[in-house]
Amino acid sequence: MNDTTDHDRYKWRDDFLLGYDPLDDNHREFVDCVAGVLQAPDDGVGEAFDRLRDHLANHFAIEDQWMNETAFPPKQCHMDEHAAVLRSAAEVEQMLRNEGNTQNCRRFAEALMKWFPGHADLLDSALAHWMCKRAHGGKPVVLRRKISPMPTPDGWSD
Repeated sequence: MNDTTDHDRYKWRDDFLLGYDPLDDNHREFVDCVAGVLQAPDDGVGEAFDRLRDHLANHFAIEDQWMNETAFPPKQCHMDEHAAVLRSAAEVEQMLRNEGNTQNCRRFAEALMKWFPGHADLLDSALAHWMCKRAHGGKPVVLRRKISPMPTPDGWSD
């Protein structure tokens, strides 16, 4: 197994919650799939990457369907980002199949680790709000187990 010290910490965290259960469930699986690639032994990276690639295709298809069916106003930007990630996944898969280079799979997973929080905070949170508003008439309610203390103006936490 390769050195996964930093990657072992990439697990589901409550601060990823958006308050729309179907989306949060997809995000939990996403985190598991990314961690699977990062933590797999070299001879298991291909299989873990296949699981991640399949998850991305299904996850994005579901979100794209929600956006199309509900006429989500900023859908094109969101869908374009999904398409870009899928293109990158296809390129990495091609390199894996042609060259057997598992490091490209790990680098892709690391890039997804860095990409995901921003994507979720900006694009998916808007979709979660939209879907909750349509289903329940209001914004999502998110209950988090662990909350970081807010810094005070002088930089000290209460």
